[in-house]
Amino acid sequence: MVTLALIRHAAHDLLGRTLLGRAAGVRLSAAGTRDAADVAERLADSGLRAIYSSPRERARDTATPLAERLRLEVQIAPELDEIDFGEWTDRPFDELDGLERWRRFNEFRSCTRSPNGESMIEVQARFLRLAERLAAIHDGELVALVSHGDVIRAALAHYLGIHLDLFRRLQISPASLSVVRVGSYGPEVLMVNGAADGRRLQS
Repeated sequence: MVTLALIRHAAHDLLGRTLLGRAAGVRLSAAGTRDAADVAERLADSGLRAIYSSPRERARDTATPLAERLRLEVQIAPELDEIDFGEWTDRPFDELDGLERWRRFNEFRSCTRSPNGESMIEVQARFLRLAERLAAIHDGELVALVSHGDVIRAALAHYLGIHLDLFRRLQISPASLSVVRVGSYGPEVLMVNGAADGRRLQS
């Protein structure tokens, strides 16, 4: 059994304005930096044994205060990377809103991919491969996975038995915490889009 603390990266200045995807060089805003410090404070007594992060700067910036607080290394996991949005990477949402394919992508995420990009099913599959590996490495432990909103939605959709086309029903806010315990009898979703006191994660 392993308990996964799924943390979405904190806010940046382009949040809600641009589909960043895997665009490089995006760091946390001042508010996001404060929220990342708050995550570290809240999880200081959680008993975390490892921290894994997406390669994106905004995820690593969120993971670093927690790692420093707990004296752990941030381990980069490509499986936690943002969706590869292909040709839509770094485009304003105002431009995308006029595209028919963008509408299909959001309504039928299970069978639509971005131009030259990655599908949600592929995102879900790579996350689950990582989770299976971590279950063997961290049996009986709590580990943090710092990733992106849609990656966390894909994971939770699987664990909750929700069809990917309904993924938008799951709200995953910046710097939020979702918790899943994965054991031999299947997963238990303990929290979605929350802000828990770290001591609660040990129960």
